[in-house]
Amino acid sequence: MTATPTNTQRQQQPRAIDGKTLRTVCGLFVTGVTVITSGSGDRAAGTTVNSFTSVSLDPPLVLFCLHQASRLRTLVEESGAYTVNFLAGRQEPLAWKFAGKHTAALSDVEHRYSSVGVPVLGQAMAFLSCRLVNAFEGGDHTIFVGEVAELGVPRADTEPLIFFRGSMGSLEDEPSGPHPMFDS
Repeated sequence: MTATPTNTQRQQQPRAIDGKTLRTVCGLFVTGVTVITSGSGDRAAGTTVNSFTSVSLDPPLVLFCLHQASRLRTLVEESGAYTVNFLAGRQEPLAWKFAGKHTAALSDVEHRYSSVGVPVLGQAMAFLSCRLVNAFEGGDHTIFVGEVAELGVPRADTEPLIFFRGSMGSLEDEPSGPHPMFDS
């Protein structure tokens, strides 16, 4: 006699998840837009990222994710520090300058160095400068966890730049049409 699978057994059968479908579904989750900066001098660089989250208040930990092939990955690992620069709604052009494989030079953007020696964008709505605590492999990405060493909110009265359905925009505007995905 052959056993017939129950509904519970049928539901537990793993199905392959299509990456494009996963990206579409995750695109329905509204996120803020950040530029992660790291390195110093001629080796300082930044990349646009929306995979950022707060982890812990005590100790103060945050994380972000970068694709394994990201040009910023090595700089974060070598410097042991990074800054999460929160962008304002009016800063979509700046976000696009740091998105993709070939981006603006950090020297072309107003910035200063934080107490841990990594760039902070001069026009950021807010920033968190962090010491790298740990890095974990997560599929085709690396998850970077950092302890916040310095923070600031120089432009608290502005609306954030958001990312939704593959587009960026401010809260007061509808996000614009689809654009290529970020480097992260």
